[in-house]
Amino acid sequence: MATSANHGKKVRRARGVGGKVPTTRAPKRASGSLVIIGGREDKAGDMTILREVVARSGGGKLVVASVASELPHELWQDYKAAFKKLGIKKLDHLFIERPEEARQEKNLKILDGATAIFFTGGDQLKITTKLGGTPVLERLLEIYHQGGVIAGTSAGASMMGETMLVGGENQESHKVGNWMMAPGLGIVKETIIDQHFAQRGRIGRLLGAVALNPGVLGIGIDEDTALVVEDGKMRVIGSNAIYIVDGRGVTYTNISEAEAERTMSMHDVKLHILSTGESFDPATRRPSTIDQVATGMQPLLTL
Repeated sequence: MATSANHGKKVRRARGVGGKVPTTRAPKRASGSLVIIGGREDKAGDMTILREVVARSGGGKLVVASVASELPHELWQDYKAAFKKLGIKKLDHLFIERPEEARQEKNLKILDGATAIFFTGGDQLKITTKLGGTPVLERLLEIYHQGGVIAGTSAGASMMGETMLVGGENQESHKVGNWMMAPGLGIVKETIIDQHFAQRGRIGRLLGAVALNPGVLGIGIDEDTALVVEDGKMRVIGSNAIYIVDGRGVTYTNISEAEAERTMSMHDVKLHILSTGESFDPATRRPSTIDQVATGMQPLLTL
């Protein structure tokens, strides 16, 4: 009968300082940055938001993903011209028409060497249904966790949250039964992100989404405005505003009890409106003014 070389011997466990058995911990995953855009960003003037994406690419390859669009090749030409004007030399185009294409090697190769991915607008459901659970999505997230930047405008912004708004009336008081949501890609945890916000009167539907789960953070982004997310902090750039709905203090809502056509009510919800240069800390759920950001001052807490 064959025996192990260690047969009959006592196996000693390695011990560290103080006789304790050392533990091996997985290294903390590094993350890059996100540029979440409310749509209709400037592509011809100062291009402040697109400049931010270029700066964060570190001079590397930028891939334009027109997965959400009905006009993918037209959008590719528009963004190719804009990014070339801003000095990007390595550009490529990723278009996935069917989910099986997100498993093909040729599309994975498009992402080789990429340091920035830019998602165009369109229909956010096309992004999640085509990319969810695929090697292309895994590779995109690898690029992000290795320090790259993922940017998205309009539909490309909405898909970054854990939950997406995909319907609901605009410019009217929100009705209890008027909500349509779907899972997002969850790149930004515990958030619902809406876009074209003030321009399309979407405050009602975002409040309705937060009422359904007051623990999530509702973020509404105006056109030509972006939220830059890095190291757990959020900073506003662009020409308009960002609206943050915090429902953790909600004391009452009728959204789970009233008839579908009844107007929603919600008490003690908090709304922050931020403009360019201001920031927000999701951990404390507190905003900071431009002066506080510049000096490193902590915002005053309200009781």
